[in-house]
Parts: sequence; structure tokens; C-alpha cells
Amino acid sequence: MTAHLPRRRTERRGLRLWPVGTVLALTFATAVLVAAAVFYTGWDLLGARGLKPEHRLDSTTLFDLVKLSFGVVAGSGALVALVVAYRRQRVDEDGALREDARLHTERFTTAVAQLGDASPAVRLGGVHALAGLADDAPTQALRQTCIDVLCAYLRLPYTAEPDLPADDAEARHAYRALREVRHTIIRLIRDHLRLPSEHPHSWQGHDFDLTEVTFDGGDFSGAQFRGSRVTFDGAQFCGSKVTFADAQFFWGSRVTFNGAHFCGSRVTFTGTQFFWGSRVTFDSARFSDGTITFARAQFSDGRVDLARAQFCGSRVTFTNAEFSGARINFRDAEFSEGRVSFHGARFSDGTIMFTSAHFLGSTVAFSNTPFSGGTVDFTGALFSGGTVEFPGARFAGGTVNFIRAQFSAGTVDFRDAWFPGGTVDFTGADGVAPTGLVPPSASPFPTGLTLPPTWYLAPS
Repeated sequence: MTAHLPRRRTERRGLRLWPVGTVLALTFATAVLVAAAVFYTGWDLLGARGLKPEHRLDSTTLFDLVKLSFGVVAGSGALVALVVAYRRQRVDEDGALREDARLHTERFTTAVAQLGDASPAVRLGGVHALAGLADDAPTQALRQTCIDVLCAYLRLPYTAEPDLPADDAEARHAYRALREVRHTIIRLIRDHLRLPSEHPHSWQGHDFDLTEVTFDGGDFSGAQFRGSRVTFDGAQFCGSKVTFADAQFFWGSRVTFNGAHFCGSRVTFTGTQFFWGSRVTFDSARFSDGTITFARAQFSDGRVDLARAQFCGSRVTFTNAEFSGARINFRDAEFSEGRVSFHGARFSDGTIMFTSAHFLGSTVAFSNTPFSGGTVDFTGALFSGGTVEFPGARFAGGTVNFIRAQFSAGTVDFRDAWFPGGTVDFTGADGVAPTGLVPPSASPFPTGLTLPPTWYLAPS
């Protein structure tokens, strides 16, 4: 197996030089133009009115003309030498690059052979060798090739410990050895993504294809995703902890968990920062158990997409998160069990969408949450057994929409909620009125609260 240059990342396809005759002609023409410009500028600055005619040439003037002629010839030779030296330098640089690429390919072949060895120790050596090759790669394309091989190793078939026979000690020993190799790859990826983008060994800006990888643990904490695409589509997170704590998602980065399965695992984005233009998607992901937490995360912009996700017995928490411009999308998600908590979150801008979501038995909690801006949208949501809680929430700004929501069963709780300036809109909603929302007939109606006429008696 040899290193290849991906077509979309090829940086150079060999040395391309113009014909020497063309280069010399252009060089002389440029030199003449520059000399003429300098002469004209000096003429203008000196304020010369014309040339003094010489009817007879003396020996001094003749000698000056001879020196000028030799100067022109010498300058022309210098230009030719400069062009030749430049071309020689380019050829030498290209030769050095080709030699580096050849040596890289040889080392790459050796490292890949180590990675396929039966001995776990040799495979660990191959992992570190490939990481070192990525650091020393003469081009970004060759570095990407090394990263692709490391990711491909993680995509190989892998049986997690819960699926191993309980009485097969040999299989468990082999599993632990293989797990050590895989976790080393994950750690090396994390360490290189922690490096600043200007660091020569930083892997920021490169892509990581972890499609359908089985994770029985992994630490991406503190990683910086800048201008890269990281794919966890179809990955299995079973009975383990994977952390993105304090990671940073910058402009142009995209991390996808589309179709991933979380069964008994814990995935943490605690303290993670989502900046402008970043996107993390969990489209059609399944959360059959376990926890995913965005506690203390900062959504200054970017997007987190959980559209069509299925929550069955899992917990999603945004405790003490800050929303100042991001968009969280739960459109068409199905909550059959579990809990989604925004306890203590602060909304100053941005949008959280539960449009057309189905709540069959889960709880969505906004207890003690201040709304000073932003939008939480439950438009068209179906509540047939779940619970949405706003106890103690403060609506000093922002908007919460339950437009055309259907409350056939379950509970929506607004007890002790405050409405000093926000908007809560139930226009077109159908079903049982939420608890603690409709004021008594003798009490003033909160400004910004819109309810269907069937839920209250209009004041006389």
C-alpha cells in the first residue's frame, strides 16, 4: 500500500516552468520598462528642459559611452544569470520535495505494515509512526492520507466488551489489546486538534471520517474544530463515555452524528463553545439510553441539529447553558421516554425549535430559566403523554410558541412563571390548558400571553 494524493487536495502536480526564451524576453522587457520609468522620474524631478547638444565628442564623453555600453552588457548578463539561478533553485526545490515524498512513501508503507501486524505492540508502533509521518508530511495532502489511514483503522470491525463471551478469557485479552490501540489513535487525534492552527503539527482544517465506528470510550476534550469535517455518522456509542468537554467549534467546522446510536453511553459537551458558522448534527440519531449533556456550553452562534432524533429512555441536558445566537433544532423529534432539561439556561438570543415534535412520555424542563431574548418554538408539537415544565421561568423577553400545538394528554406546567415582558403564544392550540398558565377570572391577564378563547373567560 502506498500513499496517494487525493485529487481534491493535490497541492502541486510537478514543476511547471515557462520556456527560457520567453522568460528572458519578459525579463528584458521588464528591465527596460523599469529603467525608463526611473529615468523619466529623475528627469521630471530635476526639472530638465531638454538635452544640451554635443557637436563634437571629446575623449571623456567617448569613454563614458563605452562604459555605458559595457554596463548594459553586464546588466543583461546579470539578468540572464538571475533567471538561470532562479530556475535552478526551483528545480532543486522540486527535486527536494520529490525526494521527501519518496522517503515519506517508504516510511508510510512500513508504518502501514506495522499497523496490520498481529502483535498489539507492533500495531501501537505503527500508530505512532503514522502520526509522526503526518507531522513531517511535506504537503497537506500527504498529511491527510496519514489521517485517513488512522481513521480507517478505527472503522474496521470491532466487538465491544459487553458483546464478548463471559467465559472467553483469551477473547477479552485480545479485546483489551485492540482497545488500547484504538484509544491511542483517538488520543493522538485529540492532542493534534488541541494545537493552535498556526502550529506546524496541528491537524486543524483536516477531515476525519469516523463513520460507523464503535466507541467504547474516547476523549476529544479541548479539541479545536476549525474548517474541518468530522463524521460520526452511524457510529455506535454503547456503554461508554465519550467527551467533547471544553471543545471549540469554529467557523466552517461541521461535526455530524447522523444516524448514530447511543445505547447506555454518556456523551458530554460540557463547557463546549459553538462559534459562528459551526454546525453539529444528530439527524435521525437514536438515544435509547444514556445521557448527552451540553451543561455550561456557550452557543454564541452555530447550530446544533437533532431533527428526527429518537429519545427512548435517555437524558439530554442544557443545564446552565448560554444561548446568545445559536439555533437548536428538535424538529420532528420523537420523545417516547427520558428527559430534556434546560434548567438554569440563559436565553438572550437564538432559537430552539421543537416544531412538529412528538412527546409520548418524556419531559422537557425549563425550570428557573430566564428568557431575555431568543425563541423556543413548539409549533405543531403533539403532546400525547409527555411533560413540558416552565416552573419559575422568567419571561422578560423572547418568545415561546405553542402555535397549533395539540395537548391530547400529558402535562404542560407554568406554575410560578413570570411574564414581565416576554411573549408566550398558544394561538390555535387544542386540548387541555397548561397548569398554572390561565389566570383566575378576577386576575389581570399577563401582557404577552396569548391563549385560545376556550381556555379562559374573557374579562368583562
